[in-house]
Amino acid sequence: MNSIPSVNLEDFIADDPERKQNFVNAIGKAYEDIGFVALKGHFLDDALVERLYAEVKNFFDLPVETKQKYEIPGIGGQRGYVSFGKESAKGKKEGDLKEFWHFGQYVDDNDALKAEYPDNVTVEELPEFNKVGKETYQMLEKTAKYVLRALALHLGLEETYFDSYIHNGNSILRPIHYPPITEEPKEAVRAAAHGDINLITLLMGAQGRGLQVQNHNGEWIDAIAQPDELMINVGDMLSRHTNNKLKSTIHRVVNPPKELWGTSRYSIPFFMHPISDMKLNVLNSCVDDNNPKQFEDITAGEFLTERLIELGLIKK
Repeated sequence: MNSIPSVNLEDFIADDPERKQNFVNAIGKAYEDIGFVALKGHFLDDALVERLYAEVKNFFDLPVETKQKYEIPGIGGQRGYVSFGKESAKGKKEGDLKEFWHFGQYVDDNDALKAEYPDNVTVEELPEFNKVGKETYQMLEKTAKYVLRALALHLGLEETYFDSYIHNGNSILRPIHYPPITEEPKEAVRAAAHGDINLITLLMGAQGRGLQVQNHNGEWIDAIAQPDELMINVGDMLSRHTNNKLKSTIHRVVNPPKELWGTSRYSIPFFMHPISDMKLNVLNSCVDDNNPKQFEDITAGEFLTERLIELGLIKK
């Protein structure tokens, strides 16, 4: 496959069984073939997107010493600010050429989970920043719920199979700033080749060149969304749960041509995580004589901790 398929969520939520089934078939095939789709018909409106990008740019334009006030030690970067070059891809020594912020879950009906998650960090200098972040988080979470319902049907599960696992899940909204490149990078790129940890990732800001996906032939292809589309990919948790039936595809963000080094790039992924005690054990329906069980049993929380250590965000 040499391009990213496009689907429309309105087909799934329309009161039309044929359109709904066609959506399930299309997204299921895309995730088995390449692990990425471009999605129209999501729950973000243009005004919210514009407000979010304005606030994100305002934050990253703050002085470094101001931003560093919001870098919270001891939580593995799960909330607040993570400064430039701190994160590296699994197996890479070089830090990625980016800085980012993390909004986390807003729990209002489960005191135990509320205590488990770090608190969100409030930016005093920007009164609208946290408000628009929360609104975006919740609209992307709603979009992700319907995508996972479609995938549940594709896998032969109850449509609402994932609902209880993602309600109050440990999901993250990550506005990323890739600053202008000021000197020849030695080995570093904006985001080195990697697979995502979580169930699915919903990406805002893939409208320009930069994001590349590796297909099954090992070729890198550009993943460019239309202005009204989110790019959505399978993460390692879902790949593991489905015995690699749904593919977690390696992807990267390459450095721009030298004439564009002076420009910033912004992208905003939403990493859909389940609650920590969800078992990622391989689904029985995804195991047969031709596809034996590939992964050991593990919970989502255990898997996340392993990967954060590998990324350098948690120290052993």
